[in-house]
Amino acid sequence: MKDKIDMAADIPQSILANKDLIPSQQTWSWYNIFAFWMSDVHSAGGYIFAGTLFSLGLAGWQVFISLIAGILIILVLANIIGVPSQKFAIPFPVISRMTYGVFGSNIPALIRGIIAIVWYGIQTYLASAALMVVVLYEFPSLISYHESSYFGLSPLGWGCFLVMWLLQTALFLCRMEAIRRFMDWAGPIVYLAMLGLMVLIVGRAGWENISFTLSETEMSVSQTAWTMLLGAALVVSYFAGPTLNFGDFSRYAKTISDMKKGNFWGLPVNFLFFSLISVVTISGTRAVFGELIVDPIAVMGRLDNKAAVLLLGLTMLVATVGVNIVANFVSAAFDISNIFPKYISWRKGGMLASIVSVLILPWNLFSSPEVIHLTVDLLAALIGPVYGILIVDYYLVKRGKISVADLYSTSSTSLYWYRHGVNWQAVGALLPAGAASILVMLLDNGTGWANFTFFIGGILAAAIYLCIARR
Repeated sequence: MKDKIDMAADIPQSILANKDLIPSQQTWSWYNIFAFWMSDVHSAGGYIFAGTLFSLGLAGWQVFISLIAGILIILVLANIIGVPSQKFAIPFPVISRMTYGVFGSNIPALIRGIIAIVWYGIQTYLASAALMVVVLYEFPSLISYHESSYFGLSPLGWGCFLVMWLLQTALFLCRMEAIRRFMDWAGPIVYLAMLGLMVLIVGRAGWENISFTLSETEMSVSQTAWTMLLGAALVVSYFAGPTLNFGDFSRYAKTISDMKKGNFWGLPVNFLFFSLISVVTISGTRAVFGELIVDPIAVMGRLDNKAAVLLLGLTMLVATVGVNIVANFVSAAFDISNIFPKYISWRKGGMLASIVSVLILPWNLFSSPEVIHLTVDLLAALIGPVYGILIVDYYLVKRGKISVADLYSTSSTSLYWYRHGVNWQAVGALLPAGAASILVMLLDNGTGWANFTFFIGGILAAAIYLCIARR
């Protein structure tokens, strides 16, 4: 670490640097990286997502093959994308400067940042919905405050949303060390509560009513193979965003070995175990409640055990706060700070992101799936190209060599100044590949090809950039 600090001795004087963007101390063990992935996986969204995969019409073992294939691709991507940030102890938007230029790095950073802000607002709303269930369960007389609406949310809804918004903001303002400590204990606690819910549901339903296939659809061999590919692609798409900015966390890992070990336990092992718990619980809801319920908050509202409702409600709050901070808040803060590092610190960037997340009224977006999917999917179609260009540039063009000082330099002689601070070769590869991804998404008529835009855009962008760079 001493060499990294020595290399960047004059960095704090640069307009492209602040104390959060320069090389950091590396104190995280493999468990801290493992806890990061636990926080990312253990959420209401992750629970519902796992149930969705098991409702594709596949047999249980076929779904698990899809899960393993998809999560192993994410494992490889995380190991690849996390290396430069760990090696030089710098976050994703700063690493992007080597490829897109010191100013051009704001293009991929903002693509990821906008997605993070939108989902931060939606996840905060989901957490407030869990809080509201607990509040109404304990104080049913407050239902009168849930009957009117202001900007699409009731007074009670506003109260719950602002409580969750303030709690997350307070945790964020405690800086990364507090976030690390929160992740370390949040993941295991969520596991204990989820196991408790599973035992409760299985106990009421009976093990004979548990199935690892949540659909009765019969398919041909070719349909089964296609659906398994689709399932693997869905896993990759679900984790593509958080994995892109994994460097924001791998920068703190002590060694590459710690990072890879944490990735292994946090991705394939953790994700498969969590998916197993989720599908057993979801499967049992049919026997207990008379219908299949994939939303854990809805399950919570159906329980007649006050202690279980309170425990599960608090767990959902912890889980949602964990995934929101890890997958959305931290990355958005770094991405916004990267725009004007001299004037916008990591904390200021996070506060700007959190304020915008309220102004977009995320509950309205959540209630209109068409709008949210179109907005986010258009941006997500660009994530694949960002991956492809960044990976090819670091490993094949620059061959793992970076001048840390030049990442913060605006001098025309800097390695990463390019033309006007933007590497137009990278932009020239990003735009057509991104356009192709968006076109595939918009022309998809239910065939499922839209779920492969990450691979289409990533491979196309990597090929175009490699050709341009080598010329």
